[in-house]
Amino acid sequence: MTVVLAVGQGYHLKMGKDRIVYAGMPSDKIFSIVQRKWQFYRGYAWNLFFPKEQTELTIDGVGLVVESVTPQEIRLRV
Repeated sequence: MTVVLAVGQGYHLKMGKDRIVYAGMPSDKIFSIVQRKWQFYRGYAWNLFFPKEQTELTIDGVGLVVESVTPQEIRLRV
């Protein structure tokens, strides 16, 4: 399944797993994904930074393939 996220849009990885949000590209060679975790009334989030050339990611045990990435959106295959 292909997921397209614009900056600020999120996706729930799987039941019992975290959510991710695309945070854009802080530079022309790096993109960022925010990993969010909720526990009861508390939420935690942290930025994950990846080189633009990296196409395979594992976030919270879920494998993702980056099909394309621009400063405005990212296209992932889950």
